[in-house]
Amino acid sequence: MESIQDGAERAGQDRKHSDKGGGKASAGAGEAGNEPAIENKGGEGVGPRAGGRSLRLVMPGAGNAGGHANTERMPDPVPSAQMTLVEQLTEWARLRIDERVFRAGMRMPSIRQLAQEKGISRFTVVEAYERLVALGYLESRRGSGFYVRERAGQHAAGIAATPPLSPSARAIDVTWLLRSMFHSAEPHKAPGWGFLPNDWLDGELVGSALRGLGRQPGNHFLASGTPQGFLPLRQQLRTRLEELEIGVTPEQIVMTSGITQAFDLIARQFLHPGDAVLVGDPAWFVMFARFAAQGAQVMGVPYTADGPDLEALERIVQAHRPKLFVVNSVLHNPTGTSLSAARAFRLLQLAEQYDFLIVEDDIYCDLCPPGHAATRLASLDQLRRVIYLGSFSKTLAANLRVGFIAASPDLAVTLTDSKLLTGMATPEINERVLYKVLTEGHYRKHVERVRMRLDRARDDTRRALEDLGLRMFPGQSAGMYLWADTGRDTNAIATAGHEEGYLFAPGSLFSPSQMPSAWMRFNVASSTDPGMLRFLAGQLER
Repeated sequence: MESIQDGAERAGQDRKHSDKGGGKASAGAGEAGNEPAIENKGGEGVGPRAGGRSLRLVMPGAGNAGGHANTERMPDPVPSAQMTLVEQLTEWARLRIDERVFRAGMRMPSIRQLAQEKGISRFTVVEAYERLVALGYLESRRGSGFYVRERAGQHAAGIAATPPLSPSARAIDVTWLLRSMFHSAEPHKAPGWGFLPNDWLDGELVGSALRGLGRQPGNHFLASGTPQGFLPLRQQLRTRLEELEIGVTPEQIVMTSGITQAFDLIARQFLHPGDAVLVGDPAWFVMFARFAAQGAQVMGVPYTADGPDLEALERIVQAHRPKLFVVNSVLHNPTGTSLSAARAFRLLQLAEQYDFLIVEDDIYCDLCPPGHAATRLASLDQLRRVIYLGSFSKTLAANLRVGFIAASPDLAVTLTDSKLLTGMATPEINERVLYKVLTEGHYRKHVERVRMRLDRARDDTRRALEDLGLRMFPGQSAGMYLWADTGRDTNAIATAGHEEGYLFAPGSLFSPSQMPSAWMRFNVASSTDPGMLRFLAGQLER
């Protein structure tokens, strides 16, 4: 393994073979076959303009607990006709470190190894490594090589108060999946996505609303919004909730920047360090981190096809006396199941008996088909012991961060005060856009089309996964997801998939314990790609 100094000395010999303007390729490049010339433009980037050319790099294995390099094929660096090879190598390695595929302490391949593998000048590799050292991503250990550097705050984003992960799980955590969703490849390569692909949605609904707002006087958009949110939208939401048999006034509705802020406000209001909060096991993983950050003990309740296992829940409640229980009563994420009426009644009885509140997350409300057997707790309780949450990010646009909380009158006032203290008013422009979408008459037809398309995709995805030998969780007949038992450690599948450009959602992320799991969540809108299915089949055969 070479240090920068050692590599630079050898690289100097390579540079003699090419002029400063990027004329002839080095000898190493020529041996590799048609390697473009290396450019040096005054520090603006060394290496050829790639023109979309892909590199295959030998990099350390993410799942190798020892941190040793291996020879598995890694994804292409960021392709761009405007990027040099050095820029590609630097950006690609940086993203891998940010996404925690390359963990702190891992050893990078030697300058010689990487240069020989790709037939590029060692000077190109040295420049990339030097940049990564300067950016704080790598450190050089003379005589040993380059290692991924431990950086300040690197552990802060992880989930607190959870057991240590096994070696096979260390490359996978909540932050990894969240970041991967934003860096992911095309939707057809992302069965782990939590959103519908753009071509499933109707951008013209949002575009038309924005154009309509653009024709209004600009002064309407200059002042801060109202604390509880845009009143006409809250009035429209009251009408929608009445259709779900949830009686509410506009004053009981607090607008939020999506479901995530709703959970944040609730956690700040009710949870203190050491308090117990119950969630499904499995359940939506982001709230685990939010509650844990508040110092709460996050405890999982096993799930059945009819909803949470109430016998297990009662045992946990008797032992820990939780403040809150969070539940998807309709189209639970990730199992796709809905709460039966009998289980809903019994759950409310337990909440009354043991004095805890229920947070009902109904983010998938509009994906629930008419006539689907589902019972909303808020319709039975009328917001006495239930706090109801909603959002439109799944059906309208992930970028339109508009959610809401419906609660008792006193609690709505308290949550509004907390909202003001933590983030002031929510952006009224977004709320005005949503109001126009909901009132111009096209949204209902849009969600009907989405539901029909999901039904077809769910059938196709189920058949494809069952053909691979996966076992489906019972009771999945609507919604975006299928929850399937692969019979393998899905952390390993997700790690291997990431290296091939696929985004999977392993079961460990959906459990508050984050222990390795054989279960995996599949988004039915992006899980039938033949290449992805072939890759998954290969992993299952190992």
